[in-house]
Amino acid sequence: MSETTRRHFLRRAVAVTGGAMGLSANGLLAAQADRKPGSRMRLGLVTYLWGQDWDLPTLIANCEKSGVLGVELRTTHAHGVEPSLGPKQRREVKKRFADSPVTFVGPGSNERFDHPDPAALAKAVEATKAFIKLSHDCGGSGVKVKPNSFHPGVPPEKTIQQIGRSLNVVGAFGADYGQQIRLEVHGQCSPLPIIKQIMDIADHPNVGVCWNSNAQDLEGEGLEYNFNLVKDRFGDTAHVRELDGDEYPYQKLIELFVRMDYGGWILLECRTRPSDRVQALARQRQLWEQMVAGAQARIARS
Repeated sequence: MSETTRRHFLRRAVAVTGGAMGLSANGLLAAQADRKPGSRMRLGLVTYLWGQDWDLPTLIANCEKSGVLGVELRTTHAHGVEPSLGPKQRREVKKRFADSPVTFVGPGSNERFDHPDPAALAKAVEATKAFIKLSHDCGGSGVKVKPNSFHPGVPPEKTIQQIGRSLNVVGAFGADYGQQIRLEVHGQCSPLPIIKQIMDIADHPNVGVCWNSNAQDLEGEGLEYNFNLVKDRFGDTAHVRELDGDEYPYQKLIELFVRMDYGGWILLECRTRPSDRVQALARQRQLWEQMVAGAQARIARS
């Protein structure tokens, strides 16, 4: 739910319940103030290694069993939710999610906007528009895209400009369909100062950053500095790997999200190959809940 929609909902709640039950606006606002920061965040799954071979019914069932109740559908995986689907098939996908507690967060496309060839760039923009329509028709809320790399003979500044301008194009198109464009921090553009340069150009409000938990996040002045560079432009999704991995400070990252009261999806993009993936997902959910609760407790004490 966007901040604007949430405010509209709260105003409606005050008007309706206030008249029927005598609930004052001040009382509702006080309840809001008691809400713990980060409590609107939700945990979901990217169909990377843990979900790539599950068809859509299996994927939804396994997410439900594990309590991981959102999914970003990476293109080309076994779920089969692709721009080639016809209208009836799209309605069926939307109904499958609507009939379950699992949210279709949106497609994870592989489209990128670094191509030196103008024809390839135009093709990527058009393909992104197709994913936007797919997400809209299937009940998603946005499309993940990539920046992605620099090319020999092309000044980096030119590539950064091109990526930013392309994001503005697809961002405006996506806004007409209610679909956010989520720029994954990826490829040679992964250093956060580069992402910030891109986002300074991609100033359409419908374009957001999808944090990707890369090693580059820890470079330079460190995680918190890099996080703060782009946090004002975060979209509704962020990617993490296994939360019990020792290569990335996930507890610190979760605390940063909680402290800013992030309200989006934290999506597991897991890389290991456990024998029981549903059980492994449930374990990640437990770790997630512990990390969020721990961060909330530390913030309350500070």
